[in-house]
Amino acid sequence: MKRLRLRFPAWTASLTWKALAFLTVMCCALAFFLGALVHVSVTHQTVGQAREKALEKLDRAVEAYEAGDALPPGAGLDLPGLPDSLQALARDGQQGTVVENDLTGHPRMWAARPADGRALGVALDYGPSAETITGLDRAILGSSVLAIGATLLVGAFAVTRVTRRLHQTARVARRIGAGDLDARVNDPRNRDPGRHQDEVSTVSGALDTMASTLQGKLLSEQRFTADVAHELRTPLTGLTAAAGLLPPGRPSEMVQERVDAMRRLTEDLLEISRLDSGTEQVELDVHQLGPLAERAGRGAGAPTEVRVVRSVGVETDRRRLERVLGNLVANAHKHGRAPVVLTVDGQTLTVRDQGSGFPAYLVEHGPQRFRTEAGGSNGGHGLGLTIAAGQAEVIGARLTFTNAPDGGAVATLVLPESPELDNSPKRNTK
Repeated sequence: MKRLRLRFPAWTASLTWKALAFLTVMCCALAFFLGALVHVSVTHQTVGQAREKALEKLDRAVEAYEAGDALPPGAGLDLPGLPDSLQALARDGQQGTVVENDLTGHPRMWAARPADGRALGVALDYGPSAETITGLDRAILGSSVLAIGATLLVGAFAVTRVTRRLHQTARVARRIGAGDLDARVNDPRNRDPGRHQDEVSTVSGALDTMASTLQGKLLSEQRFTADVAHELRTPLTGLTAAAGLLPPGRPSEMVQERVDAMRRLTEDLLEISRLDSGTEQVELDVHQLGPLAERAGRGAGAPTEVRVVRSVGVETDRRRLERVLGNLVANAHKHGRAPVVLTVDGQTLTVRDQGSGFPAYLVEHGPQRFRTEAGGSNGGHGLGLTIAAGQAEVIGARLTFTNAPDGGAVATLVLPESPELDNSPKRNTK
């Protein structure tokens, strides 16, 4: 049987709400215990003073009764309104006091003792004392409410300052995760060595240090990649020229193939280095996606079916878009199986093959450099998809990788919309 869990609103998960709730509970508990302590202490003192006065008056009444004199006002035998508990106590030969209302409902302090088998009692007005205690209770309640309100205001101000700094640190962390390695928290407490740091400034300082270290390592890696690629260009040029001087034959073809592969790898590394540097500039112009996709299909070097469901005009960088489509189609031919289909439907372009599909890590995390599926299966990939993803980001497109339910890898490229352009109507070609 499934247990039902009590779910609170989302806003109750915030640190501000939890802190204020904790402060409210603690302030209410403290106010309750302090108020109860003051109430009990003052009530005990007030009742004690009234009891002493009542017993003094009772002593005078006893002296007058034994002397046969008239009893003082408020005293008498079996006094009307005398509480039953005091009458029973007096009949048992004992003396006692009690606070209780008279016949008119007015609070009084009663005292009684036995006198010839009857109850000799006195009554004092307890109304002023009761009003004093009631006023004290109101004052305690009012001051508690004011104290709780003031504490909550101060607590909300203090907690909000902390949570605001935490939110700023979280925003910077998200920017760093999105690729903005220049983002920093720059907490002023960390810039002043003579200033004491709290936990939030310690976390923000650690985040800034981590971002700086990560940025330095990535820049070093980018420089290394660019330097290696540049340094490889010169010997590769010589190798290409030397390979052209070899006599025709299979050995010459093998050398030429390896040299071409090294040249392509070097060019890919240079392109990745430029993409990593973030200095790429787009050259925007209006292009029809149908003809552009057809050119990319013809330039794939292998039979590629192009389906144009709806061709639209978009403002994009033609060279970069063709580079993305060319890499996707080439990857489909290299690691998938025919037929490879390039489909254009508005701003959405898809490349699908009939192979074993993309590996799970690629679908979940995207392309990773030099990583291929274990065992070198058809689902692997090299730098081509990494470059395609980088060029797609430069032109503002969204590139995703999925696997079709009935088999095959599907790469989907969605270009940003250009509503101001006059797009052509639907047509179907191959």
